[in-house]
Amino acid sequence: MVFQPIDPAPPLRRRFKAIPVRTLLPNLITLLALCAGLTAIRLAVESKLDLALAAIVFAALLDGIDGRVARLLKGTSRFGAELDSLADFVNFGVAPALILYFWGLHELKSAGWIAALVFALCAALRLARFNVMIDDPNKPAWADNFFTGIPAPLGAMTVLLPIYLYFLGVSNGLVTIWLTFFYTLAIALLMVSRLPVFSGKRVGKRVPPEMVLPLFVVVVLCFALLISYPWEVLTIATVVYLSCLPLGWLSYRDYQRKDQAALAAAVETAATPASDTPLSPDQAGTDRDGDPGRPARLN
Repeated sequence: MVFQPIDPAPPLRRRFKAIPVRTLLPNLITLLALCAGLTAIRLAVESKLDLALAAIVFAALLDGIDGRVARLLKGTSRFGAELDSLADFVNFGVAPALILYFWGLHELKSAGWIAALVFALCAALRLARFNVMIDDPNKPAWADNFFTGIPAPLGAMTVLLPIYLYFLGVSNGLVTIWLTFFYTLAIALLMVSRLPVFSGKRVGKRVPPEMVLPLFVVVVLCFALLISYPWEVLTIATVVYLSCLPLGWLSYRDYQRKDQAALAAAVETAATPASDTPLSPDQAGTDRDGDPGRPARLN
């Protein structure tokens, strides 16, 4: 080409940058948890309730580690946060509601379906509120120790308590089904309530060297007990968790009282006039004319 064009075409560029692998791993864990939740629904339809509950527990374990893996690998992203919320709605909102309905709530007909529907809707509302409140700039630092309402994974694990008891030998008669109806509504309301609940986000970030081996033993023991005695372990864990909910509220109130006391002290200090401030020894020996030889004169 003899003459260069007036407006040469810009060089072709890649539209997207290469995505680091560390950002893909947490999303893969979330997708695996979603597969477990969807499989739990299928197993519940096929009346394989024990396997359906195992799939929910597996999804809860994966949900507990995907966020930690993302923060550990510095692979957090907005896409991953939205994907996690959608997966949680299916795994811990839709799946537990359908499992309860297929197990026994269907005997109450429309009432049982309403209970399952309310639980799923409360799970969606709880997750939406969590996404909105996570970026609150006015939130104190200690507020990260608490969730507002029961989180969706733990709500799913606790609402399945009637099925745990069923596998332990409790009859699923009409009285039990009605108790399950009211229990499901109660857990749903706790999920969307303003009740402060321990989050556990700051637990386990640092482990003392002397506690590493005991921690390994405890974790292996817990998994062995869960595999060997699943219904006993899940029942005890659910009852203990529900019993500890008031402790989170008391701890939250204690933090609030400390903040209010600190704020009141700061306001009192700011409102105190400078003339009321006691004089230092050097100031007491100097009069208003600057003569250090005589005490300050009084009007």
